[in-house]
Amino acid sequence: MTLNSQFINLNKKIIACKKCKRLKNFREKIAKEKRKQYINENYWGKPITGFGDLNGKILLVGLAPAAHGGNRTGRVFTGDRSAEFLYKCLHKVKMSNKSTSESKNDGLKLYNSYITTALKCVPPGDKPTFEELKTCFNYFKEEIDLLKNVKIIIALGKIAFDACIQFYQKTFFLKNKDFIFAHGAKYQLPDKKILIGCYHPSPRNVNTGRIDEKKMTTLLKKVLKLTK
Repeated sequence: MTLNSQFINLNKKIIACKKCKRLKNFREKIAKEKRKQYINENYWGKPITGFGDLNGKILLVGLAPAAHGGNRTGRVFTGDRSAEFLYKCLHKVKMSNKSTSESKNDGLKLYNSYITTALKCVPPGDKPTFEELKTCFNYFKEEIDLLKNVKIIIALGKIAFDACIQFYQKTFFLKNKDFIFAHGAKYQLPDKKILIGCYHPSPRNVNTGRIDEKKMTTLLKKVLKLTK
């Protein structure tokens, strides 16, 4: 079976998942009670899969889909202001063919990278339970197992960083507790991958100057050098 076929099968499983009742009810509720500006749109309202270059060396990981971003458009980091900032930066360092991420069918392509979430459904208050995360880690593990060329994981935000650590603690019995989130912090993982912390590309972080295009593109350029 080709890598593409394996991902098609995995993504079908993810999209059909109804294991976490609380998450299923919440994502469907949002899809009905739409944000006013998207009132005439059909929301996706299902779990979100990753996308990108299946042979890429870089894996970008967010915590979960955004309520009116991925949960609306059906693609992670698509259709919201976080996506706007992230893709502007990815395009600047030639990791994507476009500087925007607006809809599932907008022709966006990633180069040398794949993007996904640790949790495949939007959680209430952006706070999944540990049980929900543990359940979803099975899909996350399948993605990581299939992405055989990945050398570096960029965690987008502290909560995604913590989720990656929890995943490695569960899957690889990681004992080390000394993983402290910081923008640009770099840690070796048990499977030889490198985990790098990155401020989340949220409007709040952008507006306060915690992250800007220069900080983000500088980090991405450093990551690209590490893949060579």
